Amino acid sequence: MLCKDTVRGNILEAAKKRFVHYGYAKTTMAEIAADCNMSPGNLYRYFPGKLDIAEAISMEAGEQAIAKLREVLRRPGRSAKERLRDFCFADMRLTYDQLEHDKQVYEMARVISTERPQFANRLLALHRALLSEILAAGNASGEFNIDDVVFTAEMLQAATMKYRYPQLHSKLSYEKLERELEGVLHLLLNGLDDGGAGREKPRMPAEAQKSESFVI
Repeated sequence: MLCKDTVRGNILEAAKKRFVHYGYAKTTMAEIAADCNMSPGNLYRYFPGKLDIAEAISMEAGEQAIAKLREVLRRPGRSAKERLRDFCFADMRLTYDQLEHDKQVYEMARVISTERPQFANRLLALHRALLSEILAAGNASGEFNIDDVVFTAEMLQAATMKYRYPQLHSKLSYEKLERELEGVLHLLLNGLDDGGAGREKPRMPAEAQKSESFVI
């Protein structure tokens, strides 16, 4: 008898193939169940709906991407500035390639971001934690002088958001995106030299202070 994790994995693999070939919108729970040689009723025991399957697939892909980025930022012999640059360019390449080579992922990503914004926030939190790790290492080595590492990581994430899944935000070629990111990072890294990003937080309107930029 297959364990629950194996059945769940088989369901996700079958759904992934369906989504890639036919698209998320044109795939039904009944079709996924048939591909898994199970009844629709049995499928619903594992996933309440199609969106839950899509979210599980996307979370798995997101965690794999985070693992790859973690490897990039922990390469030996790199300064904190070099690690930050390596991290941002690797992140853009990973997400750009994912959308470029798997067009149906774009459709699924848009649906999930609209219907389940908390999902995107979970991935942003994992991504932000890696940025914080780079900044903390820069403080420890004396390269940076940042008072609030977590806040600065959040602002860096916001400043470079265009370069995560860039096709969602821009129609530029990859080469032009690289040129832009190089320029953005140059400005940001120069600003980190004297700790300017962390000395004083910008003032926000009273209504904006009532809610966080990223809700987890």
